[in-house]
Amino acid sequence: MKRCVLILLVAGILLSGCGTFASAAANQQSELPFILVTAAPNASPTPTPFQPIPLSPTVTFQPSPTVDPSTATPTVPPPTETPLPTIDPNILVNTLVPFSTIEASGNSQVLNNGQETVNFLLIGSDRRSGTSFRTDTMVIVIVRPNEGQVSLISIPRDLWVSIPDWGNNRINTAYQHGISVGYPGGGPGLLRDTIQYNLGIRIDHTAMVDFDGFRNIVDTLGGVDVPVSCSYTDWRLIDPSYNPEIEANWHLYTTGPGLIHRDGDLALWYARSRQRSSDFDRGRRQQEVLRALFTQALKTDTLSRIPELYNNFRSTVETDLGLGDILQLAVYAPKMTNADIRSYYIRPPYVSSWITEGGAYVLLPNEQALQGLLTEALSPATQIVEKQSIVIDVMNGTTIAGYETLAANRLNYAGYETHIIPSDRADYAYSVLIDKREGQDSTPILNVMGMLPGSVISSSDSNSKAHYLLIVGYDYQPCFRPENLGE
Repeated sequence: MKRCVLILLVAGILLSGCGTFASAAANQQSELPFILVTAAPNASPTPTPFQPIPLSPTVTFQPSPTVDPSTATPTVPPPTETPLPTIDPNILVNTLVPFSTIEASGNSQVLNNGQETVNFLLIGSDRRSGTSFRTDTMVIVIVRPNEGQVSLISIPRDLWVSIPDWGNNRINTAYQHGISVGYPGGGPGLLRDTIQYNLGIRIDHTAMVDFDGFRNIVDTLGGVDVPVSCSYTDWRLIDPSYNPEIEANWHLYTTGPGLIHRDGDLALWYARSRQRSSDFDRGRRQQEVLRALFTQALKTDTLSRIPELYNNFRSTVETDLGLGDILQLAVYAPKMTNADIRSYYIRPPYVSSWITEGGAYVLLPNEQALQGLLTEALSPATQIVEKQSIVIDVMNGTTIAGYETLAANRLNYAGYETHIIPSDRADYAYSVLIDKREGQDSTPILNVMGMLPGSVISSSDSNSKAHYLLIVGYDYQPCFRPENLGE
């Protein structure tokens, strides 16, 4: 599992360079299986930000403005002055686990410190030639070493929060403000405290990279194979060297579905672009890239190249982790798969669009809904352990390249362990789930894959190591909502 932590960290450092996508092309909409949040035409400004989770064993949220679902018009109490939050270092204790420690001798204790979780924040900035920038990609990685589980939480850049010693603003402004005012710990320190204050999640370690750094790292690793379940179209520069300020230099580019090999530039485009989708869909694609990097690292010599990669990228990646820390993460290498990774997205219904007094479109958290999401992400998942006891072989029964990988990836998102096996033929019109054990309930798997009950064939095989064989047919629809698969 700790091998997974290292790879997720490496993958996250690579991915964290994915920020906003500035295009001179027109902004168009396309049909996607994801909800796009827009502000209500008659929305009014919120007088108070999302209040923090109190530092207590049971995480609770403070009352906030409510939204009438029938009209999407917020109902707010009379405006009141909101005092600027301050952080007392003596009470900055995680509501679930204490801080991690590093021995004075310099030996890393990133994971083997006896704590329940270790929490990483992966950051991508839009820093270019200027000094001012924003952190438009933020993914929290919650690691539970004892359970062998990892939770990924994507934070939208427009989340409206209270920033300590400053006021109410988008969360993506905290890092730069921390640098500008000399906040203790600089930009990382203020962003950590902002997340702690508003979401109740302690951040132990951070890593940040910009666009160019991301491209260079992915290219150095030889690119990455990303399973693209949903076809995606957006504006892309015809050539990376072209001037992005000239509209004629852009064209509509479509990718997927399928297993797509991406170099640094194409991986960056896929993880950054949102002109024809949304910040929420971008968060989904970023986690797709994270999982792909993890899978690829397991199959290559990435672990053996840690010292080399650290030396090559130390000037590209800003992190509080040293080479010793990363090597300590690599010491343990039990079996780990994508099924051990849970994905979470702070998106509707956990947030609603809002307009500030200054006319800015932001996202106001819906406290009760978000509370449930974060509590689940921070807790061990017994259901994942139950699902991982079920092994599913996956075979492509078509001539469509990559269908077996897309199906296996979908099952991984739902927490099932999968093995891809060679195809016996390629003329399956319909997908089939072969049940190799008696008395199994195949309904959850059918629901994940969008298959009907009649798709199951019983064929008991006591010699089979797998519980099921999924044969993907031409009827398979690869596009799915990952946020729904864990239900």
